[in-house]
Amino acid sequence: MKLHHSPTSPYVRKVMVILHETGQLNDVELVTTSGTPLDPADGFAAVNPLTKVPALVREDGGAIYDSRIICRYLDARVNAGLYGLGDATWDIQVLEATGEGIIDAALLMAYEWRLRPEELRFEAWSEGQWDKIAAALDVIESRWIAHLHAPLNAGQIAVAAALGYLDLRNADRNWREGRPELAAWYETFAARPSMMATVPG
Repeated sequence: MKLHHSPTSPYVRKVMVILHETGQLNDVELVTTSGTPLDPADGFAAVNPLTKVPALVREDGGAIYDSRIICRYLDARVNAGLYGLGDATWDIQVLEATGEGIIDAALLMAYEWRLRPEELRFEAWSEGQWDKIAAALDVIESRWIAHLHAPLNAGQIAVAAALGYLDLRNADRNWREGRPELAAWYETFAARPSMMATVPG
């Protein structure tokens, strides 16, 4: 299989952590595919018409894109159990979606200051995105901590990738303040070999 990826993408990091955790890393060839909405990678639209990483080209040539779908596919490929069984899967998937939502909002903030000309930047837009991130972090702190301490699952991986991206792009916002349990959990989770091997750089 071929994985189109960018080493700084938190969506890619989710997939890479799952590859490490499930022993599938050697089944995948990494293809660096960097770009932005203003300058997508040449030819990448033939793999993913949305020109977003990650995109996974399977052995049969078919492509899967959207990190949640790729993660689900990799989980099913080896019966890893990262999405739980029965009703438990819904909580895991909601936690995963919460992590993805944090990433979505943080990426929109990054695009605002990286891609938009300075005179056109919309500070209220960025603050609105941060408000979403802060609300999601507060809910994780108040409701989801027990789920974070459960056996390894896709929800935890998504949240960890999101927090790592906040450290990369929004360190000045100090997401840890007022969220001691989430901060303590992340310190432990970030020390996993799969996380250490996928630190953005």
